[in-house]
Amino acid sequence: MAFVTANWNPLGEAFYRKVELYDMSWKLKESLREYLIAAAPYGGPIALLKGYQGRSPSTRPQLEIFSASGVPMASFPWKSGLVKQLGWTVSDDLLCVQEDGTVLVYDLLGGFKRHFSMGNEVSQSQVMETKIFHSPYGTGVAILTGALRFTLATNIDDIKLKRLPEVPGLEGAPTCWAVLTQDRQSKVMVANGYHLFILDNTSCTSVTPPGLSPQASSILHMCVSFSYKYLAILTDSGHVWMGTSNLKEKISEVDTNIRNPPKQMAWHEASQQSSVVIMWDRLLLVVGECKEIIQYPLDSDSVLVPEMDGVRIINETHHELLQEVPGACEEIFKIASMAPGALLLEAHKEYEKESQKADEYLREIKEQNLLAEAVKQCVEAAGHEYEPETQKTLLRAASFGKCFLSNFPPELFISMCRDLRVLNAVRDYTVGMPLTHTQFKQMTIQVLIDRLVHRKLYPLAIEVCRYLKTPEYQGVSRVLKHWACYKVQQKEESDEVIAKTVNMRLADASGISYSEIATKAYESGRTELAIKLLEYEPRSGEQVPLLLKMKKSPLALSKAIESGDTDLVYTVVMYLKNELNRGDFFMMLRNQPVALSLYRQFCKHQELNTLMDLFNQDDNHQELGNYYVKASYNEPRLEARVALLQSSVDEFNKAKNEFAAKATEEEMRLLRFQRKLEEAKGEPLLGFSLHDTITALLSVGLHKHAEQLYKDFRVSDKRFWWLKLKALAEKGDWDELEKFAKSKKSPIGYLPFVEVCIKHQNKHEARKYVSRVTPEQKVKAHLAVGDLQSATEAAIERRNESEINTVLSRCSATTDVILVERLNRAKATAAKK
Repeated sequence: MAFVTANWNPLGEAFYRKVELYDMSWKLKESLREYLIAAAPYGGPIALLKGYQGRSPSTRPQLEIFSASGVPMASFPWKSGLVKQLGWTVSDDLLCVQEDGTVLVYDLLGGFKRHFSMGNEVSQSQVMETKIFHSPYGTGVAILTGALRFTLATNIDDIKLKRLPEVPGLEGAPTCWAVLTQDRQSKVMVANGYHLFILDNTSCTSVTPPGLSPQASSILHMCVSFSYKYLAILTDSGHVWMGTSNLKEKISEVDTNIRNPPKQMAWHEASQQSSVVIMWDRLLLVVGECKEIIQYPLDSDSVLVPEMDGVRIINETHHELLQEVPGACEEIFKIASMAPGALLLEAHKEYEKESQKADEYLREIKEQNLLAEAVKQCVEAAGHEYEPETQKTLLRAASFGKCFLSNFPPELFISMCRDLRVLNAVRDYTVGMPLTHTQFKQMTIQVLIDRLVHRKLYPLAIEVCRYLKTPEYQGVSRVLKHWACYKVQQKEESDEVIAKTVNMRLADASGISYSEIATKAYESGRTELAIKLLEYEPRSGEQVPLLLKMKKSPLALSKAIESGDTDLVYTVVMYLKNELNRGDFFMMLRNQPVALSLYRQFCKHQELNTLMDLFNQDDNHQELGNYYVKASYNEPRLEARVALLQSSVDEFNKAKNEFAAKATEEEMRLLRFQRKLEEAKGEPLLGFSLHDTITALLSVGLHKHAEQLYKDFRVSDKRFWWLKLKALAEKGDWDELEKFAKSKKSPIGYLPFVEVCIKHQNKHEARKYVSRVTPEQKVKAHLAVGDLQSATEAAIERRNESEINTVLSRCSATTDVILVERLNRAKATAAKK
């Protein structure tokens, strides 16, 4: 603890420190200057590619990937074209930009993923310089071609190439350039000597940084902050201009007294004193806004890696983090500090010594009512420290202070303890992810777990998930799924062993789809393993698509049927119908009765011809007969309908279904009568029923045909008399109606004859049938023809009070006085009885 401030350097009102992260374990054969190098932000991996200088064409360089601690992660010979630039995406994929504009993408373990081109113009002109940048839209690539034109791709996952305008007066490579992200748009800032230009999609704009030193004749280097908010420019006069990236505000300008071009520049955003880190061969300068400078000598070639809260420095032997000392740490550890956190730390030290000074320190903090603030400072400072012992000391002091607070919320303390335990685990030399607490919070737990999974650190990822109590579907289950997908691609073990191992590990995990794992096995050429894994998949809907993809059609059909999901069965059947020839398709269905039945249902509505083929193949005469009958209903031509019904009769006879055959024959007879009717009427009949046909035959005078139809189909006498009565009346054939009434005794009586004649306004004909009605219907018949006198006589004769009232209701009090008197007397007599 006494040496915490030993490596602090003041810069204005702030302090800067260099924290040693790792002693690099890589054993580089040559200096870093001999390599193309790219280090991913947020403590990501480092890629090295040995340059081509001095190598014969037959000697292939080696592409190597290391963790931030120098532990090898992947290595393979580079067999493609000349690489101009390496860089990392936001998801830790390695980009290798070749001289011909082709960009190859690898995962962090060296596995090739894909490639894409930056366009024909880049390919023809060749790549001169490249910058890989991150924007809100993802990872982008900016290229300066040999034709001195810039091509930009803002997001490599959705390639949309933009060719930027020309820079006026540019005759050779620009002295320096950088990519900016402003107003949701990526732009390129180019320095051509002293002149500065901003290129966007449509224009090239000349700009001048406000207050730039007039002593300069050329801009040597520029860098943009991690957040793209700030810009630093180094001129050949040795001045560093610092301001906003939109060039609207100057923050500061500092003279470094060094006029040589630097190797690298990086902006360090800080809460108190932002700065620019500039590196030459053996010197590192930290130039602050306050116009002060910190100098660090360099023992070997180094590389700067900008971070959101500092700058990492990597050389052949060490990996360090240069950053502003966080405010909480400064308050606590600054010499002679009287901050609450510093007093609480001293109080805890004295408490451990069993000294009464502990009480004095506590009283001093309490008197200022700053004990809660002191606890918060200690907790926050612990998060910014790298040494576990320093972290523990600060957390113990915070825990000590909490004991004297009755209402201090514990969440802050608990959360920090958890975060530090996770951070210390991933910072470990074997893992090599030197995240700061600030980066960890910005990254989120999900991204950290993804990074561990991509490095195949599955046990650590699972422990982190369990320790932080991440929801299973986001944590343990997700990690196990990635592990299983990786496991099934291994060639060392048998299918049986891998399937059992995967099932044993995933047995208690929820929300894992075995079909995804099986798909990965199938894509790796292990079809049998994929089938074994699908046996563990409880959802048939997930099994079937992959089985079809693997050409395991019989198994897919069986699984679909077992699921009981008719939609799924239909999906498989339709797939098989398109994939197999007709014979094989029908043969497969014959072995699966459920699928065959469902397919028949489909064919009934969609493909009747196919349905007939199915019945023929099975010699199913009964269903063939039914098919022909149904087909006849959709046939508008009577002649064709008769032919179809004849086919159905033949099939019913083969099926020995006499009842169906007989019923169909009767239907055919009806159609024949309808054909006669069509000939008589001269128009087609659509959907005529038996009764409609009889009525129509009668209406056109085909009485014999109607009577024959009535006898053949055993139509009741009453029904037939009604039909003929109505047909003859509607036609107005009164002579035929009279003959019909005299032909034999009417089964429906003769009152309907009276009523139908009255309906068609023929009282004369109606009177012919009044005398033949039954006594019970006499009153109604006489009233129907308007004969009140006869109706009165009939009602009085029957002495029926109801009929008398009916007749009375039809009489007029002025003209039918005599009839009314007679009816009233009859009514009175009937009432006495």
